Amino acid sequence: MFDVSFSELMVIAVVALLVIGPEKLPKVARTLGALTGRMQRYMAQVKEEVNREARFADLQKLQDEIKQGWAQAEDDFKSHVAEMEQTLQAPALTKPKTSKVTKKAPVKKVSVKKAPAKKVVPKPKAKA
Repeated sequence: MFDVSFSELMVIAVVALLVIGPEKLPKVARTLGALTGRMQRYMAQVKEEVNREARFADLQKLQDEIKQGWAQAEDDFKSHVAEMEQTLQAPALTKPKTSKVTKKAPVKKVSVKKAPAKKVVPKPKAKA
C-alpha cells in the first residue's frame, strides 16, 4: 500500500524516540502494533464479507437459472403430454368406419390318433 524504505523507517524511529522519549516508546510501539493488527484483521473480515456476498450473489444467480430451466422443462413436458393426449383421443372422437364383416366357418379340430404298435416276434432259427 505505502512504499516505505528502510531509511525512512529509521528517520521515523529517531523522531519518535526524541518526541516520545525512551520510557514511553515501548508502550507506544506495543499499542501501535496492536492497533495495526486490529486494522489488518478488520480489513481481512471486510474482504471475506465482500467475497461471501459475491459468492452468495453467484449462487442466487445460479439458483434462478436452475429454476428457470426447471420451469421450462416442466412446461415442455406438459405440452408434450397434452399433445400425446390429443393424439390418443383423436381417433376416439371420430366414428369408426363400418365394414361388412363376414363370418368365417369354424375350424374343425382334428385329432390324430396313433396306430397301435405292432409286436415284432423274432423268427425261430433253423437247426442244422
